[in-house]
Amino acid sequence: MTSYRNAGLFCTLATLFGLSFVGIKTGLDALPPLFFAGLRFDIAAPLLLVFAAVRYEPWYPRTRRDLLAVAVGGVALIAANNGLLFLGQQSITPATASVMYALNPILAPVIAIGVLGERLGGRDVAGVLIGLAGVVVIVQPTPETLAAGSTIAKLYVLGAAAGIAAGSVLLRRIDPPLGSLPMAAWSMAFGAVLLHVCSLAIGEPIVTDGSRTVVFAVLLVALPSTAFAYPIYYHLLGTIGPVRTNLVGYVVPIVAALIGLLVLHQPVNLATVVGFFIVLAGVSLLEREILAEEITRLRRSLEDRVEAVRTQR
Repeated sequence: MTSYRNAGLFCTLATLFGLSFVGIKTGLDALPPLFFAGLRFDIAAPLLLVFAAVRYEPWYPRTRRDLLAVAVGGVALIAANNGLLFLGQQSITPATASVMYALNPILAPVIAIGVLGERLGGRDVAGVLIGLAGVVVIVQPTPETLAAGSTIAKLYVLGAAAGIAAGSVLLRRIDPPLGSLPMAAWSMAFGAVLLHVCSLAIGEPIVTDGSRTVVFAVLLVALPSTAFAYPIYYHLLGTIGPVRTNLVGYVVPIVAALIGLLVLHQPVNLATVVGFFIVLAGVSLLEREILAEEITRLRRSLEDRVEAVRTQR
């Protein structure tokens, strides 16, 4: 029963994260990107802080490592990650953005070499190179396209993926004693401040558009895709582990593409589809051990159920 529950939460998480790409794209029609990114956490952070205060002890940073982790999370995982993601989604589809964003598990091992002193084997290097080849297929860099707005937007999203990869590796290095959900909530609050400061610094207007579309987009991104999704994410981290949980990143592009097609009527081009499968091949090579373990577990589970049915007969 627990495995079914975790599978249901995994699918729910993929749907909620996939919705965020569509919600961001919708809201960017009326809201400046950094201001919109800040709004996401203006709403979500207080809700998660209240939840953390009720469920966790301690629920606030108390050590130097806690404060450092909140700073890294606020800068890399919240401000840089979301700021670049929102900037990038101004001129590319949710499907393309979600595929580019799913590169963070490929970038993380590369960053870990310098930060954690980890080494990559030959197959790991091949996986990274295959993943980067998928990026080339999606971006299609040429002297002409590199100057195009859509290519710059894709590079923004790639920067967002690098931000979350770097932040994750640094947090692993810091290893704060504070619980993961309270740390995320405080990082959101700090990141929201940074996003609004950057928004004011580049001259973005403070938008007070209260139209239904804008309100819907903001609430969609802030509530289901952040305040509801993040507790599910951290619950799965504790029950099925970080590697299996982060495999959600490869379901999200499918969800984002389908929702974008149905809701925003945005087609998925061939380069994005081909690039996604190339990226998926690279990730599968990097995560080959956990994938093999998961396939073996599922096969044994299926065999046990078949045997149980035979026994009942």
